[in-house]
Amino acid sequence: MSHLIRIADSEVSFPCESDQSILDAALKAGVQIPYSCKKGVCGNCAAHIEQGKFQRIRIWPDAQLTGQELLCQCRPQTDLVIKPTQWHQSIPTETKKLQVKVYRNVAAAPDVSLLHLRLPAGQRIKFRAGQYLNIVLPGEQRRSYSMANPPHESDAIQLHVRHVEGGVFSEMARHLNPGDVLDVELPFGHVQLSQDDQSHLLCVCGGTGFAPVKSLLDELAKQKSQRQITLLWGAKDAAGLYLLDHIARWRKSLPRFKFQAVVETESDALTLGAFHGRVDGALLALGSESTDLEVYCCGSPNMVSAVKKVGLNALGLQADKFHSDVFVTSQTAGAHHLS
Repeated sequence: MSHLIRIADSEVSFPCESDQSILDAALKAGVQIPYSCKKGVCGNCAAHIEQGKFQRIRIWPDAQLTGQELLCQCRPQTDLVIKPTQWHQSIPTETKKLQVKVYRNVAAAPDVSLLHLRLPAGQRIKFRAGQYLNIVLPGEQRRSYSMANPPHESDAIQLHVRHVEGGVFSEMARHLNPGDVLDVELPFGHVQLSQDDQSHLLCVCGGTGFAPVKSLLDELAKQKSQRQITLLWGAKDAAGLYLLDHIARWRKSLPRFKFQAVVETESDALTLGAFHGRVDGALLALGSESTDLEVYCCGSPNMVSAVKKVGLNALGLQADKFHSDVFVTSQTAGAHHLS
């Protein structure tokens, strides 16, 4: 049975089947609502449901505190009126299924592979910085990774793959050679930063959460952005910061760019001149520098949650300017699998 979903304070509405999530129906209709995982983990698609009855597929822990529901986890039982924090209308992005070839496989760190993939001749892909792809494995298993290359480099794909013990794809990634073929489908995800907002952009990432941040900052460098940008990149030790030479390029191409390495190992922090601790602690240490920020945070659920708590509660950042992209393991529901 189909129900009508209307967006509050607008003339926009779209149909949604009773066995379909509100988020899926919105995206199908070209109503773009921010999301990352579509599995009830990231919290990006939270919205107030102002009228109507619905069924929760999964309970969101923050629902009682915020009065919001996750649209990816709600199915309509009647017509509804919803009020997302952010939304806009656009032409829905077409998802493509392709076979790509490994061009290069580089061990960037003891536990990280940089995979360079080439598309079939004449093929290009359209995607936004921060979006991800699915690698389709035997048995229709899927593992998801953010594109690390910027959208203007649309004839190839770069992935940052962390090796996870027992991980189906990460174990495979260690042994991929040039010419090996992978099945992929893309693009997915909708973490969209404002094109018009010129406030201070703060990117906070942990480990291979650096991949979508790289895509975003490479795109801003291409645009010769004059925006003030700060990057906090956290890792357990120095080896986890595996592309510091790329940081040097941004320092040259982005005139208002600032980088702060964050390392949990004290000796490595001293060697690098890094902040000793975790990225949420580094964010808190920014203090007065952290006002009027647009934040893009990418990493594990615990990391993102800790950063969000500091940002919204301790520093008073605006919730609608906090964008997050959650990377989870295959044992946890979510889109960005690390294995």
